[in-house]
Amino acid sequence: MLIHSASQLLTLVGGPQRGRELGRLGIIADGAVLIRDENIAAVGTSEELRAAYPHEPQLDAGGHVVMPGLVDPHTHAIWVGDRLDEFELLSQGKPYHEIMTAGGGAFATMRDTCAASLEMLVEQTRPRFVNMFSFGTTTAEVRTGYAGRISTGLRMFQALLALDREGPLELAFTFMGSHAIHPNYRGRSSEYAELVRLNMLDMLKAWWSHHAPYHELPFVDVALGLEAFSQEEARRILSAAREQGFPLKILAADSGFSGSVGMAVEMGATSVDHLAGVPLQEIRALATDDMAAVLLPATTFGSGASDYVPAQAILEAGGLLALASDMNPETAWCESMQFVIALACRYLHLTPAQAITAATINAAAAIRRADRIGSLEPGKQADLLILSVSDYRHLGYRFGTNLAQTVIKKGRVYPV
Repeated sequence: MLIHSASQLLTLVGGPQRGRELGRLGIIADGAVLIRDENIAAVGTSEELRAAYPHEPQLDAGGHVVMPGLVDPHTHAIWVGDRLDEFELLSQGKPYHEIMTAGGGAFATMRDTCAASLEMLVEQTRPRFVNMFSFGTTTAEVRTGYAGRISTGLRMFQALLALDREGPLELAFTFMGSHAIHPNYRGRSSEYAELVRLNMLDMLKAWWSHHAPYHELPFVDVALGLEAFSQEEARRILSAAREQGFPLKILAADSGFSGSVGMAVEMGATSVDHLAGVPLQEIRALATDDMAAVLLPATTFGSGASDYVPAQAILEAGGLLALASDMNPETAWCESMQFVIALACRYLHLTPAQAITAATINAAAAIRRADRIGSLEPGKQADLLILSVSDYRHLGYRFGTNLAQTVIKKGRVYPV
């Protein structure tokens, strides 16, 4: 198939973009892209490609923007239930710690998710994936942060593998048995860290080799923070995971909690995520590593806070900045990476070009897939969007509407 007559073809060629380089879109005016066997075969102007491939089936982009599919590299998109009562209380000013003490908060979702069957997990997660895809997300990471115990985590992975096969949204997987201290281990975080290190990782490795032998191993993520793990506890978990071949991520969970970036560099993590309140001196460490800094502006927005991550400091340090939705039932039930881009333009002070880059090729780097997705280059997977607008800057400028007119996944066309 030859897609032609794009007003702007955003190629994002050249790999992930660091620091002040962020925002090179590689625009081809009146662009075209040739797709064969689920992959991109050629890019160029419409005149060039229509002359070179006159007999290809054609899709007229109608003078609209054509760009890579969006990549969401940090979500908690699999869970059961909702937190409507809690949201109402929070909107009335009730402190979150009181809700937690009364049995609410993340542990309420954990209870509901642990009690759910495989079928219920699939049924409640599928609509979220459908909505994400309709807003232009063609690949998303999903983590098992609400598992609570290894049996639930493995059941969540079973549901996610089934949904990945079902498609069209393509998934990357993260094990997060160490998201927060299980309620049964309150005051005994070191003991829980040992349970993750000595028991859960072994069980996950054996289960994965049997149930998903053709998939890459999932990431292992550890949350550092006052309500999560200490640096030493996290180091033990991450070291054991690395020895077993798992790729690593780190969640900087609490504002002002130091040490997360340095540890992520030390452990060779693929990304360090969240970063709200991380000291500026730590941000400088991002200049010396290929690791991505994954920012979650929808979480700050959803919690009614104002401590957005200083994205400009990350760019000034030469960091590799990526954007994600952090979709979760507590602070960010956000299925639209388009809205994340709009937030990034307003509160992280990124230009539309920078935000689009952070949500495509850089987001792909945050899940180790920049060699396959995130840009429109020959040999890469044919994941594309045709927008309903002729200028890419409408992404960021507009919000609350869906600008994706057509989503193309592995060369297959899905009208929105």
